[in-house]
Amino acid sequence: MSILLISGTSTDVGKTVVTAAVAAAARAAGRTVAVCKPAQTGIAPGEPGDLAEVTRLSGVTRTLELARYPEPLAPDTAARRAGMPLLSLTETVAGIRTLTDANLVLVEGAGGLLVRMGDHTLLDLAQQLGAPVLVVTAAGLGTLNHSELTTRVLAAAGVPCAGLVIGAWPAEPDLAAHCNRDDLPRVTDVPVVGTIPAGAGQWERARFTAAAPSWFTTDLGAENLA
Repeated sequence: MSILLISGTSTDVGKTVVTAAVAAAARAAGRTVAVCKPAQTGIAPGEPGDLAEVTRLSGVTRTLELARYPEPLAPDTAARRAGMPLLSLTETVAGIRTLTDANLVLVEGAGGLLVRMGDHTLLDLAQQLGAPVLVVTAAGLGTLNHSELTTRVLAAAGVPCAGLVIGAWPAEPDLAAHCNRDDLPRVTDVPVVGTIPAGAGQWERARFTAAAPSWFTTDLGAENLA
């Protein structure tokens, strides 16, 4: 069994689509997959959230959401404003552990690495689980700084980085995107292990699952990641 945490360098960089793509690629390799989204914000009770999108794209049906808050804010802020309990590190770890009979457990964070999901961050969760973090980054200007900051924090905390994934590679990349793809490994000392086509999140499942394995240069569901 492997646990892989998925974080972004910021919000809206494509974490949910990357989570679905990793899940689809792992399923294509014959693995069983479970996905946890500890804290979901900006979605009303009963509405489909990120996990519903992961299921729609990848076909994974074993999913777990531990807390949901109505306002589209950082989870700890959203919890306080709603008068709801903060999600604790203890209950988050316990929830993830209920999924560990799957070959691969994916845990999608909220926003960036240090966004507080309750009384903890995804970095705290990675340390507690002893699990690596896959970092989803953007293609355009600003990504070198954001990516280096994120990977430096991981390295300082002793948390392995499973690689960088460009969450939305444009159909017509500009000069900055081309240069950034070359420079990201140089400035972070972490390889780019995946590139997701922009707009892939709008595809139908059959097309998405057929293409997903080709978007990665390494097997992110491998047992030796844990």
